[in-house]
Amino acid sequence: MLSILRNRTYRHLFAAQIVALTGTGLATIALGLLAYDLAGYAAGMVLGTALTIKMVAYVTIAPLAAAFAEQLDRRKVLVALDLVRAAVAVCLPFVTEVWQVYVLIFVLQSASAGFTPAFQATIPDVLPDEQDYTKALSLSRLAVDMESLLSPMLAAVLLLLVSFDSLFWGTSIGFVASALLVVSVTFPSPKPKERRGIYDRTTRGIRIYLKTPRLRGLLALSWSAAALSSMVIVNTVVIVRTDLGLSESAVAVALAGFGGGSMLAAFALPPLLQKIEDRKVMLTGAALGTAAMAIAALLAAAIPVSLMLLTLIWAFVGFGYSTTLTPSGRLLTRSAHAEDRPAVFAAQFTLSHACWLVLYPLAGWLMTSYGATVALAWMATAAVFGVLGALIAWPRTDHGPVQHDHPDLPKDHPHVAGSATHEHPIIIDDLHPSYPRKS
Repeated sequence: MLSILRNRTYRHLFAAQIVALTGTGLATIALGLLAYDLAGYAAGMVLGTALTIKMVAYVTIAPLAAAFAEQLDRRKVLVALDLVRAAVAVCLPFVTEVWQVYVLIFVLQSASAGFTPAFQATIPDVLPDEQDYTKALSLSRLAVDMESLLSPMLAAVLLLLVSFDSLFWGTSIGFVASALLVVSVTFPSPKPKERRGIYDRTTRGIRIYLKTPRLRGLLALSWSAAALSSMVIVNTVVIVRTDLGLSESAVAVALAGFGGGSMLAAFALPPLLQKIEDRKVMLTGAALGTAAMAIAALLAAAIPVSLMLLTLIWAFVGFGYSTTLTPSGRLLTRSAHAEDRPAVFAAQFTLSHACWLVLYPLAGWLMTSYGATVALAWMATAAVFGVLGALIAWPRTDHGPVQHDHPDLPKDHPHVAGSATHEHPIIIDDLHPSYPRKS
């Protein structure tokens, strides 16, 4: 997996991802402390609102950002968005009112909504070989999981030396370092062959996404993954602290189970995807995570669940979650031309976060109103619907060439070359506005 770091451009981009993730992790912890400083016992409401603002920004801003950035140099866009994030982080220590937190979080997350899809769409241009790109996806997943484990430890050490306000300065330094690493390399920035209107540019990614069968399947699997992760992220603290009556460190242990399972999947996926097609791997991962959560619901109804058992179940859920989502970049790359990739990655970013926007509050409401057993059962049920939706939407044979014709094109058009019918793998574009059925 580490062999791809020999590629200088990717090495710098991966380092940029790591420092930006570390900065974001520090900001998450500092934000919680800031909310408590400003609102006291109402800090939970402040943080919940901030997370909702984050998701709304992700859902609404990503396609708009992709549309406006389409005509610009991608490297300059990434650097500019990193600097915006750094500037917001510098402002956070000086806020004195809760509404100021909300405004700054919206700006910060709007910049992230523009940065993340464009960054993700750059990697397949830098690593055109699919095996190398698969390793990069696993390495990226590993970095995200490691950040969730290491950032709290780093923050704990720093808080022994400085106040929590200083963590925001660390966040800003991380984003500036990310910008410097991005500007230190050059990479492709494909442009559309023709200029498009703002409506076309804004909706193009989602239209391509929803007209591609494998991506409709990916959306269903994203729903399953969101159901699994929402239960873990929102309710682990309640299960451990209230139901099990354990300490804050026990919460970290349980969450480490989820992260450990996810990291194990990241290591296993590159060789696995060389032998088994993406559809089978991703569906199996979603089914495994769903089954683990369903078993957790049954066990919670029958016996007292220990921390060790919860951590083990969360590890299986984490393995299934990572196996479901990590290969998604491969599907997005195969499903769009280079100039459309940022828009399609932005569509996945928007639609997947729309799933979390629904399922985060649902998981919290079920836990608060009915307890862990009911919450586990309902979130497992939601995940089942996602798996079934993927089975229906994503045909087994969609990866091969499709025989079709173009009655609207003249016979001398270069695409048809005088043939009434021809076949090739289908990518939704101006010549293929919808997905033809196989003959």
